[in-house]
Amino acid sequence: MDSWPRALFLVIFLFPALVHCTVRHYDFRVVLKNTTKLCSSKSIVTINGKFPGPTLFAREDDNVNVRVTNHVQYNITIHWHGVRQLRTGWADGPAYITQCPIQPGQSYLYNFTLTGQRGTLLYHAHISWLRATLHGAIVILPKKGVPYPFPKPDKEKIIVLGEWWKADVEAVVNQATQTGLPPNISDSHAVNGHTGAVPGCPSPGYTLHVESGKTYLIRLVNAAVNDELFFRIAGHNVTVVEVDASYTKPFTTDTIFVGPGQTTNALLTADKNVGKYLIAVSPFMDTVVAVDNVTAIAFLRYKGTVAFSPPFLTNTPAINATPVTTTFMDNLRSLNSKNYPANVPLTVDHSLLFSIGVGINPCATCTNGSRAVAAINNVSFVMPTTAVLQAHYYGISGVFTDDFPATPPILFNYTGNNTGINLQTNNGTRLYRVAFNSTVQVVLQGTTIIAPESHPIHLHGFNFFVVGKGLGNFDPKNDTKKFNLVDPVERNTISVPTSGWAAIRFRADNPGVWFLHCHLEVHTTWGLKMAFLVDNGKGPNESLPPPPSDLPQC
Repeated sequence: MDSWPRALFLVIFLFPALVHCTVRHYDFRVVLKNTTKLCSSKSIVTINGKFPGPTLFAREDDNVNVRVTNHVQYNITIHWHGVRQLRTGWADGPAYITQCPIQPGQSYLYNFTLTGQRGTLLYHAHISWLRATLHGAIVILPKKGVPYPFPKPDKEKIIVLGEWWKADVEAVVNQATQTGLPPNISDSHAVNGHTGAVPGCPSPGYTLHVESGKTYLIRLVNAAVNDELFFRIAGHNVTVVEVDASYTKPFTTDTIFVGPGQTTNALLTADKNVGKYLIAVSPFMDTVVAVDNVTAIAFLRYKGTVAFSPPFLTNTPAINATPVTTTFMDNLRSLNSKNYPANVPLTVDHSLLFSIGVGINPCATCTNGSRAVAAINNVSFVMPTTAVLQAHYYGISGVFTDDFPATPPILFNYTGNNTGINLQTNNGTRLYRVAFNSTVQVVLQGTTIIAPESHPIHLHGFNFFVVGKGLGNFDPKNDTKKFNLVDPVERNTISVPTSGWAAIRFRADNPGVWFLHCHLEVHTTWGLKMAFLVDNGKGPNESLPPPPSDLPQC
């Protein structure tokens, strides 16, 4: 066989993915943008000068190339939140976990394939608090010719929720780090970058334009830094069909509950009288922790609505409306159809119990001689100065250990009265190691140390199944019997109930280092984070490839 036919044979028969793969190219320039909101101006970090950033569109199985060039004074990374990153851990993005940050004036090509995923996700900066303004939506359409497993909408609308500080957000977190005290809460919430009117400061806010009789797929993204949010449209119900880029059994609701980093797709039918309807975005907090309680106001407006029409109004759920959040999460079930099965691990190789909460450590330079910290199994994670994935790949010692505890070092009444407990934590860059393709169950157990709180926990590199949740302390004997192993919801981020627990399962079929952390940025900053180290399997298809040549250096 001469060289030309041989080459043709290799391309067509041995590498069919190269023939059919579509490559999507994006150029993301990280730049400062002067922006005015709440009647005050400041310079913010953005992608291409936009807040929220531009939407990244692709189809299932597309290869995505995003060239990120850093034109600001801060170090930058971008995380493609919820993207599986199968064997592309170098493109995952958390600073000092899978990569060193992109330094000012430098660039990095994020290269990954959207394998077996379709729906809505998001991207955001994954260093310090820069994701407050550096974030945007990811829309993954089904492969060409593959329909949605629900009635096809007439149109699609993207709604990105966020938070807004009048102050410079990096100054806010730096001040908190220096004082050891909790950071200042945001001044407002935002809908597609619009804060809406607040007392003393008029603003038109965001308007969702619809036409009577048409059905819209709302792609809802919570890109907020620290707040779990309710989303409600006056007079309208929606039908939830997908969360975190995983299809669900459809159910109808008047309120969507969405935590930071979570996404929800819902069908909205414009079947009411022509007019203007209030859209309300309000926070959820069912404990004593301070939260931005400003409701973001936007409007749904029917075509043909007379100018200056008074809006139809709606009430917002109470800020501590735990039953609303519970009902919403209980209704979430995997579609579990022939085409979209729920492949729940039925056996468990690693059964882990992670207690999550906050604490107090000594700090000689802080205002009160102490600082607020957060921990998993009493380990407050210390960010290294060398990326963990590089240390793992090249066998660099002294960067991390693989002895993260599988259970809390001291058993106690996690959700009881813990006023007399030792509030100090241990510090370390400690990972939990698992073999390729092993199955992992993690019970995320909330605690009442200092204050109970709902924690949205995000796992990089995997989707997981939420097989159970409840209030109080997890009971392995009785609670396990109630696990849903048939059609549990599949997610990448789960809100662990206040003074409660959530149990997740996943198969460790993705070699590399994968971050698990609270998606309340305040708690991530304080150390409520850890990482899984998944060893290589057999052969190149089960192994982490070498890093790209342009991987940033520390």
